[in-house]
Amino acid sequence: MHNSTRRSLIGAAASFVGLRALEAAVKPVRITGVDSFQVLVPVSEAEAAAGMQHRFTVVKVMTDAGVAGYSFAGSRAAALPELRAMLTGKDLFNIDAHLRAGLNRFGGTEHAVWDAIGRIAGQPVYKLLGSPADRMKAYLTCVWKGPADQAHVPLKDQVEMALRIRKEGFRGMKMRIWRPNPMDDVEACRQILEATGKGFHLMVDRTAQMPVSMAGQKVWDFETALKVARALEKIGVYWLEEPFHRDDFDSPARLAAMVDILITGGEGYDKMDQYRQCMERRSYDIIQPDPVHAGGIFMCRKVATLAESFHVPAIPHGYIGLPLAGWLQAALAMGSSWQEVTMVSPPLMPEEQWAPGLKLLRTKQMFTFENGAILAPPHPGIGLDIDEDALEKYRVRA
Repeated sequence: MHNSTRRSLIGAAASFVGLRALEAAVKPVRITGVDSFQVLVPVSEAEAAAGMQHRFTVVKVMTDAGVAGYSFAGSRAAALPELRAMLTGKDLFNIDAHLRAGLNRFGGTEHAVWDAIGRIAGQPVYKLLGSPADRMKAYLTCVWKGPADQAHVPLKDQVEMALRIRKEGFRGMKMRIWRPNPMDDVEACRQILEATGKGFHLMVDRTAQMPVSMAGQKVWDFETALKVARALEKIGVYWLEEPFHRDDFDSPARLAAMVDILITGGEGYDKMDQYRQCMERRSYDIIQPDPVHAGGIFMCRKVATLAESFHVPAIPHGYIGLPLAGWLQAALAMGSSWQEVTMVSPPLMPEEQWAPGLKLLRTKQMFTFENGAILAPPHPGIGLDIDEDALEKYRVRA
């Protein structure tokens, strides 16, 4: 046998042995348990009434690697038996299998699974899912205390809040338009945009099915929606969100074709088929999956990929405080241009509202804002450096 042939065979054998050794070294990380519990951080009555976040639902996913993942958007204890049966003993990294087994109904728990994966890998989730970005523009969604339709809020208060948001460096704000006369909301928007000037984005949210149950109003007919959309477009509002009921895929498509203002929606869907219908019918100019309702971080990434094939931007629905960690990882993984921070309770700013949650972290900041952008936390998993002793200290005991 020629030496060159012998060397080739020896090299091939060595490569095969190396491959087998590598395969032997890659062992599944098994989920050993799931827990869910309430955490209550003490605040004064005045702080609670103002809207400061102090009660959280925590989900913990434990593994045989000695690493646990956490989420503050988890499922309540009543879901524990199903979650334990679904996940215990399973390969932590097999996200798609977990989703097919039913984890898509527990998006917040999916965040905890990803948190454990990221902690083991030593990387944030958005990087594991291929995102090169570590920040994005943030906009604040403001909902004032009191009646849901916001009719009690003086227009000057909405203008003052918008000016404060702009002064703090943010480039966008969203508010409800649930007033009985929608043209009153249009006037509020006009005053806000006149006061804040160029470069500030104002979004409005109808959340069409909600006023029926919360504010006792009727869903807009198409003529009303068209009238309001054209008035909002004229004064420079950036987008109109969910002007029709969520199961109506055709009316928003018809409206979007008749106006230049962006028509958005999608936060309430929990099935890929609903997003497929949105794409095929061109329902929305921007699709907005929610990283819990849609089934989790990975499902949002799938929605963004579907939307990309139809040239539709994907900007997820948001949250505020500790649960926002999972939403932020999803938004970065999706390649979103905005991160929504909701629901801000004026006159509080986000850092004031989520301040009690800092007692559950080892860091002095929860999330960092810089020049109107929100930055990804420099920690693995979903980005929270959790103080496990504090979780136990503030855990609500039955």
